[in-house]
Amino acid sequence: MKTFTHVEHNHDFKNLKTINIEGKRYYDVEEDLKLPSITSITGSLPEKLKSLREWRERIGAKEASKISVQASRRGTKVHELIENYLNNDLDDKFVLGKDMFDTMIPVLDRIDNIYEQEVPLWSRELGVAGRCDCIAEYNGVLSVIDFKTSRKLKRESWVTDYFLQACAYSKMWEERTGEAIDQLVILIAVDNNEPQVFIADSNEWYDELKSVINENRQRVRQGT
Repeated sequence: MKTFTHVEHNHDFKNLKTINIEGKRYYDVEEDLKLPSITSITGSLPEKLKSLREWRERIGAKEASKISVQASRRGTKVHELIENYLNNDLDDKFVLGKDMFDTMIPVLDRIDNIYEQEVPLWSRELGVAGRCDCIAEYNGVLSVIDFKTSRKLKRESWVTDYFLQACAYSKMWEERTGEAIDQLVILIAVDNNEPQVFIADSNEWYDELKSVINENRQRVRQGT
């Protein structure tokens, strides 16, 4: 089993309390500053909501809810296993999600020089906050790394929301630390398949990210 190096740094990231405002997750950043979760914003993209609605109608609400709950539990466990593995503290006993985690080991082993895991970040400029899975080098390049699970293989065109989310984390990190991160890495554990790796340049997604955030603000103002 690989031993991962963790980088010591002088950046201080205070924990951010999450609160619910009108059914949406916000982060309590400062006394007078409550910022929406970037995952809430990317998860409410019209095309994503349309796709989810069509899926629920196709298989039925009851079955869709069952699948969603199971996927959420397994996804949480896979994230926990990945975090422990990168912390050099993996309990190797059989647990929920262990089969999916095992397929991820070859791509996880491309990670090293880990700066942070599950780090709370926010941006006053973008007006969003969130918790990033991992800031580390991937194939030797400092990256924002996000871990996902999926029941089936995805096309790159289907993971727009993942790239937008990771781009937001890169800008939050830069605003909080002064260090730019250009590489975005999305690692997806897939049922009964090899993991998928998607890599992009954050600069190619920044304009679309700002547009999505602004459109979300307009929808909130209009109550839609």
